[in-house]
Amino acid sequence: MEILPPPASSATPSHIVYGLEDKIPLGTSVLVGVQHVSAMVVGTITPPLILAGALKFSQADTAYLVSIALLASAFGTWLQCRQRGPVGSGLLSVTGTSFAFLQPLTVAGQAGGLALMLGMSCVTAPLLIALSPFIARLRKVFTPLVSGVVVLLIGTSLIPTAFYGLSAKVGSNTPPWMGLVVGMVVIGVIVSAQATGRAWARIAGAACGVVVGCIVCGLFGGLNAPEASSGGWITIPRLFPHGFAFDWKFVPPFAFIYLVSMLEAIGDITATSQLSGLTPSGPAHWKRVSGGVMADGIVSTVAACFGGFPSATYAQNNGVIQITGVASRRVGYVMVVILALLGVFPAVGRWITVMPPPVLGGLALMMFGLVAVAGVRLLVSAGLGQREGVIVALSLGVGLGLPTQPKLLESLPGILHSLLESGISAGGLTALVLNLVWRTKSGDESMGHGHTVG
Repeated sequence: MEILPPPASSATPSHIVYGLEDKIPLGTSVLVGVQHVSAMVVGTITPPLILAGALKFSQADTAYLVSIALLASAFGTWLQCRQRGPVGSGLLSVTGTSFAFLQPLTVAGQAGGLALMLGMSCVTAPLLIALSPFIARLRKVFTPLVSGVVVLLIGTSLIPTAFYGLSAKVGSNTPPWMGLVVGMVVIGVIVSAQATGRAWARIAGAACGVVVGCIVCGLFGGLNAPEASSGGWITIPRLFPHGFAFDWKFVPPFAFIYLVSMLEAIGDITATSQLSGLTPSGPAHWKRVSGGVMADGIVSTVAACFGGFPSATYAQNNGVIQITGVASRRVGYVMVVILALLGVFPAVGRWITVMPPPVLGGLALMMFGLVAVAGVRLLVSAGLGQREGVIVALSLGVGLGLPTQPKLLESLPGILHSLLESGISAGGLTALVLNLVWRTKSGDESMGHGHTVG
């Protein structure tokens, strides 16, 4: 399985090694697919683990939630990559469990356990399916300016989480700063691979960084085998395994978070389109966005029916596309197989989740930073004039500042608290409202340079 660059094509931008529809060698697709899974698998299983710890779920229920999260990710990624009819973006788009729902899921869990958590997820998820056909008509609302702000906030909000790994201890007899050193080693290998300018180095750079980081951790006693689990060797999905419950008072917070999830998906898919060398405007683009949002709605509904939490299109995998230069959606099918195996055979998945935290932290810092850069590129494509600069400044100020004041948020009415608790939600809403209220002289808010989308 030799890794070779594709034949030169004038239709493929120079920064892309493999374009969206390029045929890619099996060895290369597996290598890139593993890097994508490494970038998102921890994020996929972390929300159910957090909720299980907070709500005191049993080990059996926790193991099942993790397996369903991985299976739902495989199903969602398959829907996104294949694009059949109105479903799927047709891009190398990856789905995983959404962190945005942690707060409403926790409150629902305290009130009615898993039955209410999953029931509310299942009932409100079809909102995405219902809205997806109308996204193109809302393009003057969800502009590159608004999407750029959302993607930038996604990246900047994720970056601090990378330092939890970088600050983790390596072994038992090393200084506290050793994790930071390991992370810098991982980043150094990735940057060095990028600096060579060679296609094979870009594709393998992140994987090489992880391997070198694991070796360094192993030398200092920081590489351990996974712990034995009480769960079975095979997970078989069950329909409504915890029952079904519903309460009208939980509809507004769940419905709004799905709207925020839709806004994030628009930004993520727009960024993926741009990184794939596609024009992030026009009918074809909005068909991709509409299909991607519909896929998110379908997978969230199906996941809830089988005992899983809501899913969303992930942003961090855009960083892998940017690092490797591989945008071929065929890599997505490799990911589907890997994620499905991890979900069906939970014992296999535990080996991936024991990657040393400093290694994961170094990789995450690089990936999340590149997600923020993708947001900056979207903002630049929208045109940063005086109006756009003010909107971006205020949106970033609200999105980054408001979450740091929990007492202020707690003093707000319930609906406002739910709306503004997430920095992505607060900043994205600020950008959306300002972009609608502050209209340009020409009346065209869709782009910054006077050309329209669609």
